[in-house]
Amino acid sequence: MKEYVTEIIKIDESLIEEGNIDSLKELPALQRAAELLKEGEVVAFPTETVYGLGADATNPEAIKKIYQAKGRPQDNPLIVHIAAFNELDGLVKGSLNPLAERLIKAFWPGPLTIVVDKREIIPDETTAGLDSVAIRMPDHPLTRAIIQLAGVPIAAPSANKSGAPSPTRAEHVFADLQGRIPLILDGGPARVGLESTVVDVRSERVQILRPGGVSREEIREVIGAYLYEPGEEAGSIKKSRTAEKPLSPGMKYRHYSPETPLFIIKDESSLKKLLQSGLPENTALILSDEWASKYGPGLKDIKVIKMGPRERPELIAAGIFQLLRYLDTLSLDRAYIEAIPEKGIGEAIMNRIRKASSRE
Repeated sequence: MKEYVTEIIKIDESLIEEGNIDSLKELPALQRAAELLKEGEVVAFPTETVYGLGADATNPEAIKKIYQAKGRPQDNPLIVHIAAFNELDGLVKGSLNPLAERLIKAFWPGPLTIVVDKREIIPDETTAGLDSVAIRMPDHPLTRAIIQLAGVPIAAPSANKSGAPSPTRAEHVFADLQGRIPLILDGGPARVGLESTVVDVRSERVQILRPGGVSREEIREVIGAYLYEPGEEAGSIKKSRTAEKPLSPGMKYRHYSPETPLFIIKDESSLKKLLQSGLPENTALILSDEWASKYGPGLKDIKVIKMGPRERPELIAAGIFQLLRYLDTLSLDRAYIEAIPEKGIGEAIMNRIRKASSRE
């Protein structure tokens, strides 16, 4: 594998906040990033969900560099990012059904990815040999500016070592991929903090393959009973969760894992039993603000880490990967993390916590 001198270039966050894509396209840093992508290289950049590691989605050799840099399993497909609605026509085989069109109208640009049948322009390397491709239009002006400058769809998984907590800041990317990629664009913290929701829109009903930044409740408001609910998945999708070729990232492999062994506290009674039994030394509790205020003052020699308010799960989502990375700086023997209600984005948070944990 080629070794790089990895450069980080800070982007003026006020330009990102203004959302002026044309102004961002004039920045030398973005023009350089686009040139690297055109040359078949990989570049890390922020999206509204997490930082992505991008490459030309139509270039098999460039795609291989993503897998090499991350140490990503070859059967784990990538999400393809576009900057405009008309770019879909060149990627999707056939026509989108009305459900897909309704979801796109409601949530694009934004943290929703759709799985559709692909055209041949997308190589097998991008889709891990599948006939389908996952596509989304990000709601981040810098990301869309890069895609427009490059002039190609960009495949971009999270810009981290495979299996590690996803990166929500440029320094996370550098810590994981220093020497493995040439360039990181630093656009500040990712706003959502969790990856996109992935949905399969190829049949008469829609299936959530990976919960994420768009909640089940929000999708249900748009398509109603045409959404599969938990426990009533289509047979082919059930099979894909354990098959050799999963339909979407996040379906097969353990992800988001800190090096510190992490255990889930299912409910408040479980926390009480844990405290009564006595926690071993060099242990941390990761608790909501509410539980930390209630139980924290009585604890001695146990580190309590606040993850945010239970009543504001979007704040927990925005910081959960940063928290998991921070955990590994403490040299702990183990940590316990509170489960939060699986409503709204809470479903996606608990999906990530379960994949990050050693066991419940």
